[in-house]
Amino acid sequence: MENMFYILVGLVLLVLGGDWLLKSSVGLSYRLNISKIIVGLTVVSFATSAPEMIVSIKAAMDGFPDIALGNVIGSNIGNIGLVLGVVLLINAIQVEKSFYVTDWPTKMIASILLFVFLVIDGGLTRVDGFIFILVLAVFLIILIRNNKKVQVDIESTTDDKMPYIKIVGFLILGGVALWGGSELLVKGAVNLATNLGVSKRVIAITVVSIGTSIPELASSIIAAVKKENDISIGNIIGSNIFNILSVLGVTAIIQPIEKVDVRIIHQDIYWMLGFAFVLLPMVILPKRGSLSFKEGVLLLLTYGVFLYFTVI
Repeated sequence: MENMFYILVGLVLLVLGGDWLLKSSVGLSYRLNISKIIVGLTVVSFATSAPEMIVSIKAAMDGFPDIALGNVIGSNIGNIGLVLGVVLLINAIQVEKSFYVTDWPTKMIASILLFVFLVIDGGLTRVDGFIFILVLAVFLIILIRNNKKVQVDIESTTDDKMPYIKIVGFLILGGVALWGGSELLVKGAVNLATNLGVSKRVIAITVVSIGTSIPELASSIIAAVKKENDISIGNIIGSNIFNILSVLGVTAIIQPIEKVDVRIIHQDIYWMLGFAFVLLPMVILPKRGSLSFKEGVLLLLTYGVFLYFTVI
């Protein structure tokens, strides 16, 4: 019970910390007269990935590579199987051209790169991390040059004229909350795994990853209810891209991820690749350019199967 309390409080602090960091980052960007397209594609994306990044960095530095890696892999699987599945139960989605041109290809490139690095290195080295960041930079440059519509509601995120004292305050609060949340979450996850007699990988891919996916689930459900379908699927795919390229990239540079559970390489990564790939045929067939209730049910059922085989 105590460990679940640590995990829940940690998740709450991570969500709050990420939101405060987002407000501070966007507020400062507006003060510096940075265009909103760049703010949306860089500052907002990095800030919303902060909880996963802090958890993975903390876990890697504390010697828990399975949590650092399992958090991201489980989150990416959950974003498609759970989050998108739930969204499709609420409302069908018409997929825009950007899905085929940039979003899905980049998501697959990132996923395949992660797979290759894990198979070759048995983990993630600093070189792998730098490659992730390089690919992310290229992706962002392409989006900015194409002036792609920002898939994040940055208008309501913060006040354009936020005072500097408020910016600093949110920055400090966000940093402290993220640090404290990561401490509690990692501690609770490790102790829970020990007490239940299961691997840290299982806890990371289930409890931790689902917890860190809650913000994406909430924002995507809200977007789906408002019928802002491009935003909901944009949030999901964008989150998966940043989870690999940004979260794991920065984590590997700071602390290489070594000696991971072999089941992550021989089992979990294939599930992640499968969920990443399956979106394309689902969008094309049977009705091109759309995802509906049936696909949502299929994704949720498949996610349930994944959880079953992960836990047993």
